[in-house]
Amino acid sequence: MRTRPLKVALLGCGVVGSEVARIMTTHADDLTARIGAPVELAGVAVRRPAKVREGIDPALITTDATALLKRGDIDVVVEVIGGIEPARTLITTAFENGASVVSANKALLAQDGAALHAAAEQHGLDLYYEAAVAGAIPLVRPMRESLAGDKINRVMGIVNGTTNFILDKMDSTGAGYQEALDEATALGYAEADPTADVEGYDAAAKAAILAGIAFHTRVRLDDVYREGMTEVSAADFASAKRMGCTIKLLAILERAADGESVTARVHPAMIPLTHPLASVREAYNAVFVEAEAAGRLMFYGPGAGGSPTASAVLGDLVAVCRNKLAEATGPGESAYTQLPVSPMGDVVTRYHISLDVADKPGVLAQVATTFAEHGVSIDTVRQQGKDGEASLVVVTHRAPDAALSGTVEALRMLDTVRGVASIMRVEGE
Repeated sequence: MRTRPLKVALLGCGVVGSEVARIMTTHADDLTARIGAPVELAGVAVRRPAKVREGIDPALITTDATALLKRGDIDVVVEVIGGIEPARTLITTAFENGASVVSANKALLAQDGAALHAAAEQHGLDLYYEAAVAGAIPLVRPMRESLAGDKINRVMGIVNGTTNFILDKMDSTGAGYQEALDEATALGYAEADPTADVEGYDAAAKAAILAGIAFHTRVRLDDVYREGMTEVSAADFASAKRMGCTIKLLAILERAADGESVTARVHPAMIPLTHPLASVREAYNAVFVEAEAAGRLMFYGPGAGGSPTASAVLGDLVAVCRNKLAEATGPGESAYTQLPVSPMGDVVTRYHISLDVADKPGVLAQVATTFAEHGVSIDTVRQQGKDGEASLVVVTHRAPDAALSGTVEALRMLDTVRGVASIMRVEGE
């Protein structure tokens, strides 16, 4: 066993970073045995050096991250500061100075993953990021290593714990969106500004990373269609229950039937209660992978939090350190297919559409004609009326999203349609 320690620089010491430092200290002997050499925390770069950080030697704290990376003796950099800058510049600096990188930075990887992979390859170093996608759930490595010999055709999952907690509470208690959000905030699941979660930005970044791995092509954050969940209502859940469904915010990644393109999207959707993802409760994450040879696989577990995320970071750290000792690197970017990402309009989906209509003869026929004119067939219709007003719920068969969207716009123009109460896609058949 090598006696000289592998030196690790930690960038960021918040909820995740402090837990990474704690585990490195308390499990030092186990990590040494698993890696084949001691691992030493050589420095911790932070913005607020005066803050007390229990269990971390104050002598390791610095505000000059660049100087830490340029010391010349750092073997691995763990980046958990998040955001685009200075994280991007610091990771590049790490590669330039001979250090491999473990990152949990989903936003940066979704935006600039290709450039970072290229920099790692140029310097013969590793870039690992298991913690960037689903917290403690082993997902990135199984997809890019265990399933490397297979062909993944579809990935569908819940990749944001905050939104799943909110939707689960709305489903199980009948609470409205704001009430469920307030509970999530009080329990620490939602940030003071929950926009990144509830508007789907967090899930979209993870979807871009997963799509790139699954389909061996480059998918950026801008390629991912995104809808938030702030408009989901208690009435939507009531409609879903009548269909034997629930509602989840899903990341859905698909390879086209002809294999010539891929799609990536994040949006709320109704899914049958019989689907495995329907039973994912509270702030948990789960990802359903469909591969040609392996069939259907489901990965489930806590998707966020200090300890779960730190677990994924430490798993990557062990792998990268082993590679350092072997003077080798693990798998890098695989983008050989160069498949285009199709626009959302080309995606084939089902719709659940709730309309407020006039309660008089001929309305249903007029609505059905509008669907037919746009090439969209109707699966089921439910109508209720009282005092001259009525609600009409239409569930369609699968059709291109552009056709369904065009149908909705045409419905809004009918004088018998008072308004479109809600529109939601139906998935997971």
